[in-house]
Amino acid sequence: MKKFVLVTGASGGIGKATAIELAKKGWNLYLHYNRNTVAIKQLLNELEPYNVELIPIQADLSTDEGIEKLINNIFHIHAICYVSGISYYGLFIDTTDDILEKMWKVHVFAPMKIIKELLPKLMRNSSSQIVLVSSIWGQTGASCEVAYSTVKGAQLAFVKALSKEVARNGVRINAVAPGAVDTNMLAMFSKEEQQELKDEIPIGRLACPDEVASVNSFLLSEKSSYITGQVLSVNGGWYT
Repeated sequence: MKKFVLVTGASGGIGKATAIELAKKGWNLYLHYNRNTVAIKQLLNELEPYNVELIPIQADLSTDEGIEKLINNIFHIHAICYVSGISYYGLFIDTTDDILEKMWKVHVFAPMKIIKELLPKLMRNSSSQIVLVSSIWGQTGASCEVAYSTVKGAQLAFVKALSKEVARNGVRINAVAPGAVDTNMLAMFSKEEQQELKDEIPIGRLACPDEVASVNSFLLSEKSSYITGQVLSVNGGWYT
């Protein structure tokens, strides 16, 4: 039987790397994206040699309509890797209600709604897996990233709670908590600021998207068959 995985945020750095890693393992892919049509077309071209089924789905997960659109385009499903995310850097006192609502929608409401609606399909399988890509800031919190830290922390609480509820149904759910990853999310910082960041990390560099993708792939495989409700840190020793 063909195995299908939904990768949200597939046009971003970690999402793209995860899609490639899973295609190498023979997964058929639902590839979610929002605005970056160019990136998703490039990804489809890169995935073509792997001879797997590729189903791109455009949807804005900051809206109810976008969430429903994604759910309604998922048929056979064996795994979910929720990578979608948006960042905001600034003082909490200056954070607008619109930003707070959008952060909550994309990082918390959307994955909860998508997973809730797709759980019946996941439970039809002998085993299914879910991975949420959270953040180091969901574990420890960050000044000037209060909203982001809050929603990422909520993702971790969701994973820990749901894992206890669905384990007997053959569904495992885990989270990955990357530290600083070399993606467009860090583009707002200057080279000097990025170097200061690297100097804080014991390994002395940023993570590559592939390094996060390999952990996602592991948690979606049967090699992690006795792991559920866990948070795997991929942060170069930055937070332990």
